[in-house]
This record gives sequence, C-alpha cells and structure tokens, in this order.
Amino acid sequence: MNAKIETIIKTVESNKYKMIVEGAVVGAVAGLPISLFRMSLQKAESLRGSVLSNIQGFDKWLLFYLLAVAVSIGVLYICCKKVPLCGGSGIPQVKGELLGKIEQPWMKVLPAKFIGGVCAIGTGMSLGREGPSIQMGSMVGKAYARLRGKVLNEEKMLITCGAGAGLAAAFCAPLAGSVFALEELHKNFSTEILIATMAASVAADFVSSSIFGLEPVFHLPEMTALPLGRYWMVILLGIILGAIGVLFNLCIDKMQDFYKWVRFTGLKVSLPYLMVIPLALLCPVALGSGHGLVSQVAAEEYMLGFLVLLLLIKLAFSVFCFSSGVPGGTFLPMLVLGALTGGIFALGVGQLLGYEEMHVATFVVLGMTGSFSAISRAPITGVILITEMTGDFTNFLPLALVALIAYVMADILNGEPIYDQLTVRLLGERKAYGMTMVHRTRKVLLHCEVYIGSFMDGQTIDKMELPQGCLIVSVERRGREVVPGGNTVIEGGDSLTLLCKQGDILKVEERLDEICRSIKGVN
Repeated sequence: MNAKIETIIKTVESNKYKMIVEGAVVGAVAGLPISLFRMSLQKAESLRGSVLSNIQGFDKWLLFYLLAVAVSIGVLYICCKKVPLCGGSGIPQVKGELLGKIEQPWMKVLPAKFIGGVCAIGTGMSLGREGPSIQMGSMVGKAYARLRGKVLNEEKMLITCGAGAGLAAAFCAPLAGSVFALEELHKNFSTEILIATMAASVAADFVSSSIFGLEPVFHLPEMTALPLGRYWMVILLGIILGAIGVLFNLCIDKMQDFYKWVRFTGLKVSLPYLMVIPLALLCPVALGSGHGLVSQVAAEEYMLGFLVLLLLIKLAFSVFCFSSGVPGGTFLPMLVLGALTGGIFALGVGQLLGYEEMHVATFVVLGMTGSFSAISRAPITGVILITEMTGDFTNFLPLALVALIAYVMADILNGEPIYDQLTVRLLGERKAYGMTMVHRTRKVLLHCEVYIGSFMDGQTIDKMELPQGCLIVSVERRGREVVPGGNTVIEGGDSLTLLCKQGDILKVEERLDEICRSIKGVN
C-alpha cells in the first residue's frame, strides 16, 4: 500500500469525530442561504397572490404580472444556459456527484439555483423548494471541503451533510434530512454518515427555526386517531397512490423526452408559461408549489368535484413545469398530489358509505405519505418527513401502513423511483451539457455492509470480482478489524472498506449491491 493511500485511510479514520463537528458547521452555514431562499419564495408567492387578486381585465396589474413573467423567462434562460447543472430538482446532480460521475461548480450552481428557483416558483410554476435546497446545501458542503483542502472522502461526506441540512432547513425536518441521506443518496446504512448528517441537519434546523419559528410547516386541523375499522381504507388508498405514483413518474419521463426535441433554451424555459398564464387568470389556486393548498384541502374548503378537477390540473401542470428543466423540485408537488388524492378519497368514500366522521385531514396526511413513498420509493423518509411537517404522531401506524402499501404497489407495477430515473437520464446526457469529470482518478474510500444471506456471506474476497484497481483495505467484524487477503472469508454482518478511483464508484456500487446488499434468491 503506497504512502498516498495510507494517508487517505488514516485521515478518514482519525477524523471520525471531527466530521461531526464539521457537519454541524456545514449545516449551520447552509441553513442561512436556504432560509433566505425559503423566505424569498414566501415573499414572491405572497406578492403574486396579491397581484393576481387585483387583476380586473386588461389593467396595470395584469401588465405587471406579464412583465414579471418576461423577466423570469430572461433570468431562467441565463441560469440554465450558463449553468446547466442548476436546472431541475438538484437531487440527481447531488447523487451524480456522490457517484463520481459529474463535477458541479459550486460557485456557479449556488447563485444560479437560488435566483432561478425564486423566479420559476415565484411566478407560478408548480415546483418545490426542497430539491433546490438540497442541492444548495450540498454545494455549501462542497465549498467548505474545497476551501479547507479536504480529501475526497471527506468532501463527499460534507456534500452529504449539506444535502441533509438542505432538506432539514427547507421543511424544519432534521430527522428526515438525516434519513434521506441514507435512504435516497447512499441507499445503505452507515453510522458515520448518519451521525455527521444528523449534526448538520440539527444545526440547519436550529438556524431555520430561529427565523421561521417552531411551528410545523403544515398547519392542519386537529386530527384524531383513525379507528381500526377504517384501516381497510388505508390499504385501498395505498394501492391507489402506488398506481398514481407510477403514472406520475412515467409522465415525467415521457414529457422529458418531448422537451429533448426543444433545442433552444429560451423556448424550453418559456413553454411552461403556456399553462402558468391561463391558470393565473382562471385557477390561481393551482399555481406555485401548492403549500397552502394542503391546509385548504384538509380544512374541507373545496367540494369533491372541484378537488378531482384540481388533481388533474395539478398533475398535468407539475409534469409540464418540472420536465422543462427549470430550477425547482418535485417534493411539494408530489405531496400536494397525495393530499388531493387523500382528500378526494376521504370525501368520496365517506359520502358513499354515509360516514359522519370522514377524517379528511387524516387522509390528506396519509395521501402525502403514500404519494412520497410511491414516487420516490423512500418510505421511511416519507413517514418521518410528513410526521415532522405536520407535528402529528397520533396516526403513525396508518402512516407506516400506507407508505408500505404504496411502495409495494409501485414495485409490482415496475415503476422506477423518480430520483433514480432522473439520475440515469442526467448521467446519460452529461456529455451533451459539457458535464465532464476532471478528477476521475482521485481515490475514494467506500463502505459496505455485507447482508446476512447475501452472495458474499461465506465467500472469500477473491470471489468479489471488483473492477480492476479496486482494493479491500479493511474488514470490520464484531468491532474488530480483520486484515483482508484474497483467501479471507467474508461473513454476514461484516463491514467492508474499499478503495477505488472516483470514476469507478458507480460500477463498484452496482457490484456491491449485487453481491453484498442483496439476499440470495431475492431480486
């Protein structure tokens, strides 16, 4: 083992507790721009609502709104043209960087994502703040790592910390930010990642709460525990949400295929306004992220027929806006779709069966959880996120049930998780956007837990067939380190540390998923 590799390993091992402190620093720093982003969106959406409510025919208020749209199109054109990686959700970009496939210029992405997101969402596009917040948080982590001269492993850890902090600050959800890093970004459990990201998420949430207060993000009517006799409704709702989630992801994929034929960036960012402007005049409640719409549905402010119409409009509108590639996320739109579905389901079934107590607010929350689970295939993050956003723990069991049913239904229908789908598309198109790696040969350490019953449980290291140049540098077994060699037998429960080139991360992770993180006989 050469001196450079030994230095990388020793640096990472000696900085285990230091990373917790640095994660907290990254979280606190990331909390400031993300809180400012959240505040800017609130101001922009409030201003848009005031302007639209004053429009009476072709008057000065309509001209003011159209001028704002024109300026927004110009800004979005510049952002997406000059900084292609600022477009879309931002989560696929973070995943691509963690996989070693793209290199994001943090100095450009941060301001472009902030400004572009405010313009797109502020003028009415059906997009969310969470994706931009996660990407901006990750870029704060990368900036900290680059300015401090961190090795690649530390940089990736700090990027993860920043991403978790972004979600925590966007939704006042520190636990969801921590779990999101494991379930969505890394797709495996690591104590080191969990603790460092938790420190970042808590710090970011503290900053955000200092500005916005300690109230939950969603202000819903008081909810009572759902009677056990209604749990059949939870199962049925989960099945419906699983199907809708697959449909949503499929529509996103097909609409992005359509937008690929639009070569001119200015036209691409302008097309969503073909829906924005008519909706601004005819159905302004459908505009924007839909944050306030969740509370309105839960409070039963709309009739069943209008909710069905609104669901169809919001589904088509969200797909059309997001697929254009302008800066903005899918979390809030997918939660709104779930809330509308849950509200429609509760009212429809309640009226059909003559229930006096329809539990509409409860089914709105269940709808959000199931929708998130079906679309993102991250059920644990969904349950924790919705619980933190609503502040309600009375229905934790049905939340878990609807998340599980929606997940299974989406899996049965062979739906691809939204962020995996978007990441594959991004990596496939990165050359067209000039997104190339400049540090593909930098060394990075990977960690992998060997599942009991996996292919490698009971096999020797030489059976792993890893990409050339990838080395097993450590095997930890029941708290003790085993010196690895080709004839070393791996056991279920072992924790492996591997060294590979940054450009090989994706291939190595795919191989580890196949032989270490999958139970034999289970696909």
